[in-house]
Amino acid sequence: MELLDQARAHVDSGAFFTELARLVAYPTVSDVPEGRAAIQAYLDEVLTPALTALGCDVTQHVNPDPAGGPFLVGVRVESPELPTLLCYGHADVVGEAGQWSDGLDPWTLTADGDRWYGRGTADNKGQHLVNLTALRLLLAERGKLGFNLKFLFETGEEIGSPGLDEFAAQQRDLLSADVLIASDGPRLDAATPTLFLGARGGVRLTLDADLRPDAAHSGNWGGILRNPATTLAAAIASLVDGHGRVQVPELLPPELPESVRAALADVVVDADEGWGDHRLTPAERLYGWNTLEVLALDAGNADRPVNAIPGRARAVLQLRYVAGTDVDCVAPAIRKHLAAQGFSMVSLSADTSFRASRTPVDNPWASWAKSTLDAVAGRPVALLPNFGGGLPNHVFTDILGLATLWLPHSYPGCLQHAPDEHLLAPVAREGLVLATALFGAFSSAPPTLRR
Repeated sequence: MELLDQARAHVDSGAFFTELARLVAYPTVSDVPEGRAAIQAYLDEVLTPALTALGCDVTQHVNPDPAGGPFLVGVRVESPELPTLLCYGHADVVGEAGQWSDGLDPWTLTADGDRWYGRGTADNKGQHLVNLTALRLLLAERGKLGFNLKFLFETGEEIGSPGLDEFAAQQRDLLSADVLIASDGPRLDAATPTLFLGARGGVRLTLDADLRPDAAHSGNWGGILRNPATTLAAAIASLVDGHGRVQVPELLPPELPESVRAALADVVVDADEGWGDHRLTPAERLYGWNTLEVLALDAGNADRPVNAIPGRARAVLQLRYVAGTDVDCVAPAIRKHLAAQGFSMVSLSADTSFRASRTPVDNPWASWAKSTLDAVAGRPVALLPNFGGGLPNHVFTDILGLATLWLPHSYPGCLQHAPDEHLLAPVAREGLVLATALFGAFSSAPPTLRR
């Protein structure tokens, strides 16, 4: 327990806050040129020294995709006979899309009670700092880790991880390991330690009813001209009804595996009454199933409407999907469905922005991690088959062939892509304890778990 007490003391003393403040001060926004310069400084001045202090040989790699930034890899080999752990984090953050509250600045860490405000506190600087600190505490206590360590940092996760797939495929030997343990995304809730095993994927769908170049007077033409807004609304309703239920079977996974259903049996998620497929629990809908959401609608000008039938209506939808969905069939199925429903005048474009993947719930690494964390947390840790959002988990499962264990150190209300992003101090404190314990137990994990 002495090592775990050190972890608690590290947060209580203010040392973790002070270090996090330095990280937050780098405006590492990945989609603007000045952010790219800050990212390079963050790699050189923060992450490289942090990995070197862990005894890693650090290398920086050019991204094979010019749209993305560099990759940073640290490798510490204690013995070829020892198990190897791969960790992951991302150095970039999102840009500013709104006004922060008075007294708060995205690049200045500010404490207000248990909330630590600043861009990247939750996504992902605070989370990878927890893991780097846990490894540092473990090394200082033992004089060794007891395992081999590899740590991969990317710099473009917030813009879709360009080049990460290709880099991982090219560097399989460099990134080879027995398991991935990483931190991103939220816990189930602020009070519940959580372990998730993958991520849902996303397909962005643009529907366009472009019927004529100009609007037409609604009195002179109403009833004889097809209204693109009415047409588009009906087309959307044929895909997903007014209660959020997907109407096209090809947009759903073939089944909800019993292992997933069992893992989610005791998971409680708040949901709007009457929304979603009533055959599934809210937790099953969020973590085990697919949803089709309307992200944007556009026809005419709702702020200054005129008495005219618009010439065009557009909508952007998103299919959030779980592993097991035949995503290649999504666009063809929608086009066939729209034609059958009489909406062939509605065009469709589709883009898969990230892929779904998960480590099986019954994987031995998942059982090992959950039992380890349960004992340290003193209460059951929620085990989710995947979390609701997107992460490049498929790079590790599908390309590198690893089991993936995600131990998040944030919570759903952290506002990670909005003004006033923050990290909760109690979650950071417990997260450091849990990460320290999990890394500490890795050296004695059963040999049968190794690849």
